[in-house]
Amino acid sequence: MDSRPNHAQLRDICIDLATDAADLIVLQRDFLAKHGSVAQVTETKSTPVDPVTAVDRAAEVRIAERLRELRADDGIVGEEGANVAGTTGIEWVVDPIDGTVNFLYGLPIYAVSVGVAVDGELAAGAVVNVASGDVYSAAVGEGAFVERGGERTRLIASRAENTDLALVATGFGYDANRRAAQAEILRLVLPRVRDIRRLGSAAIDLCHVAEGRVDAYYEHGTHPWDYAAGAVIAAEAGAVVRHPGLEDKADVGAPLIAAAPRLWDSFYDLLESAGATRALEGP
Repeated sequence: MDSRPNHAQLRDICIDLATDAADLIVLQRDFLAKHGSVAQVTETKSTPVDPVTAVDRAAEVRIAERLRELRADDGIVGEEGANVAGTTGIEWVVDPIDGTVNFLYGLPIYAVSVGVAVDGELAAGAVVNVASGDVYSAAVGEGAFVERGGERTRLIASRAENTDLALVATGFGYDANRRAAQAEILRLVLPRVRDIRRLGSAAIDLCHVAEGRVDAYYEHGTHPWDYAAGAVIAAEAGAVVRHPGLEDKADVGAPLIAAAPRLWDSFYDLLESAGATRALEGP
């Protein structure tokens, strides 16, 4: 008999980990606002425009430490380096702050994302919009929900079916060459949809697809921690989701696509005609 937690139990752990980390981020953010600035504890990663803060790292350490207490033999993949090989077939995929640039500039769109895979397949996840306090969560076969203002509401993707009237979210990479290719795709897509939104957090974009706040979303060069939780949430809300997989390397530039169910075919055709269904290589 498999003694591992079921999907709903894994989801509840994701919620616990993500909300705890979000509380830590708020405390550190408020402390820095009073005694300094986030910029003072910021470095860069892949390029000069790809930042990481001490708050990102502290949040990931908190999640990793709690996982060692709760699930010591599971694997961990973290954006900021908290990588641990596991022996149980369960792997936690963590983004301590998805939307670090927004966090750095004080824009209230950044999230803690905690997803979990079982035997290589995404099983559950939670995304906490730190600034608003919204908690999105889902488990495979259990539906998707948002907790907001003390109420828990089931998420349902939009019923949109006309691409011309679709509100579409997207994002851009940090590499200049890939950005140029993404700009060309956007030039071809924008005239054929209602409008484009670029919020700066893939995890929140996927949750917005789940909630029907946008009708579709696409982006190239995302990492597994960007979508591990959001992909489950969007899919459980009824959206169609195609992601690069947990073994993907962002430098390949594979597309991440999510859309309302009635919109998927026409939206995918639009992306294909714009060259957006192929990988966009980076440097």
